[in-house]
Amino acid sequence: MAKYTFVVLTNPTPGKEAEYNEWYNRQHIPDVLNVPGFVRAQRFKLADAQMGKSNPYKYLALYEIETDDLAGALAELKARNGTADMIMSDAIDLKNVGAYIFAPVAEMVEAKDVRRPRRAA
Repeated sequence: MAKYTFVVLTNPTPGKEAEYNEWYNRQHIPDVLNVPGFVRAQRFKLADAQMGKSNPYKYLALYEIETDDLAGALAELKARNGTADMIMSDAIDLKNVGAYIFAPVAEMVEAKDVRRPRRAA
């Protein structure tokens, strides 16, 4: 079965951050995970320390998808949007959402498997 990562970048509506986080954690993630093919999810908040330019998004959600019919899983996700099966909230800024699907091109690599001494300059 093919595996994908769905990367979703979002922001709360100004003044509604607490409501946004409550809705996202308690309502939205369970709604998305009820879509066939969506198997797990995790949310993140932008850390204070960054390596480069400022990021226009404060929150990240990663969804893992396992399906041999990605187009069908995405069609079902879209079909549920705004229905009783996927209740939306005005606490999310829907005008500025970044959503991208990625397919792996290599296996996961762990530091313990590639650890080596620092190279001399």
